[in-house]
Amino acid sequence: MTEIRIEVHGLNFPPRQLYQPNRKVTFIGGEGIVPSSSFEGETWKYLVKMPQGTKPTFSARRSANGRVGAETMVLLNERELCAV
Repeated sequence: MTEIRIEVHGLNFPPRQLYQPNRKVTFIGGEGIVPSSSFEGETWKYLVKMPQGTKPTFSARRSANGRVGAETMVLLNERELCAV
């Protein structure tokens, strides 16, 4: 009787992620903390939360007071990040 072996190929599983949750990372345009990640389209994608700025004043003059609200989060591919 012939023995049949089935081997699981390593490419069927996502590779290990480089950045774990709560890891501080940098990217072109800023830095932040990784709260979560997911494997999509053959790469890891990371949600990066940037520090919030002070609440902007809404006046006739524009001020660069920083980021607030949803603009403090960005979804980036693994190759776009560097560990701090």
